[in-house]
Amino acid sequence: MNTRMRRAAFAVAAGAMAVSLAACGSAKESGGSSKSTGSEKKGDNITVGLLLPENQTARYEKFDKPIIEKQIAELTNGKGKVEYLNAKEDATLQAQQIDTMITKKVDVLILDAVDYKAVASGVKRAKEAGIPVVAYDRLAEGPIAAYTSFDNEEVGKAQGEALLKAMGDKAKSGKIVMMNGAVTDPNAAQFKAGAHAALDGKVNIGKEYDTKQWKAENANANMEGAISALGKDKIVGVYSANDGMAGGIITALKGAGLKTLPPVTGQDAELAGVQRIVTGEQYMSVFKSYPQEAETVAKMAVSIAKTGKLDSSLTTSTVDSGTDKGVPAVIVPVVSLTKDNIKDTVIDQGYYTIGEICTAKYKAACDKIGLK
Repeated sequence: MNTRMRRAAFAVAAGAMAVSLAACGSAKESGGSSKSTGSEKKGDNITVGLLLPENQTARYEKFDKPIIEKQIAELTNGKGKVEYLNAKEDATLQAQQIDTMITKKVDVLILDAVDYKAVASGVKRAKEAGIPVVAYDRLAEGPIAAYTSFDNEEVGKAQGEALLKAMGDKAKSGKIVMMNGAVTDPNAAQFKAGAHAALDGKVNIGKEYDTKQWKAENANANMEGAISALGKDKIVGVYSANDGMAGGIITALKGAGLKTLPPVTGQDAELAGVQRIVTGEQYMSVFKSYPQEAETVAKMAVSIAKTGKLDSSLTTSTVDSGTDKGVPAVIVPVVSLTKDNIKDTVIDQGYYTIGEICTAKYKAACDKIGLK
């Protein structure tokens, strides 16, 4: 982890920007019991399998992977090994990667599922091979040992509430477009539920899409269809579930000839998304502490690999998946990110420097909002 990532992790751990939120969905207070995995006790010489779902979103290679690797190294005195594979949004490939990890006989597997339902059989195979699986960022089905992610319904709610604020008294004067994430991602359903909880009855939804593979080009095509069906001047706001799709949406809006864009939401605080917020092309994003989430999953995995059971002090709640109940969990809080708190979030917590955000192209816009 580089210096900025260390600062981010420290700041998050200190709780400087943490927003206290209740665990979402079916999350419940944990009784604090340790969950046995049946593994033998080991020392620091452990091998952790790490399967991430895609590399289209910048976060996985920039934040999650290096932070998890560094934390595992620190927790094992440099002796722990990480076996890493990325599924590139291919559920079939990820199933093969699980089998690869089983063949390699890793001690524990951190899994961020491409398809949370399809992966259940792979999770079962891993458990039968004596390899506990920790679900990361997305709640996979199957007999997982633990789970950590963000309060996903709260993310959607924050996005919806921000969109309402941005539209103001224009909220019902036209139509909004909802660009949800992929149906294969359980988080997308939770984002959608949270957004609908904030928006239903307060807006007129003209078009709503579940965007295949979260891809910007698919969101762009969907948005072009919405503009054609609704009329570019009738769209008063766009709910976008993440920053990558927001980029595709904004390209479609600009391509339709709109000089004043309707407010567009996002998520992940990607650099390009933050820069669009600076210029006003995108209204907001959701800042999520990847250092806190990544360090949490590393601690869970090392605890299980070393002792054969999860240290109950590491979890704060439980969740229910489609196949299992009472899974020990940690739900990480989120922050709504607008131009008003860029400095207090992504800059102060070390994600980006002002120089990285305010390149020559964005310097004037940065100066205008006092980002110097």
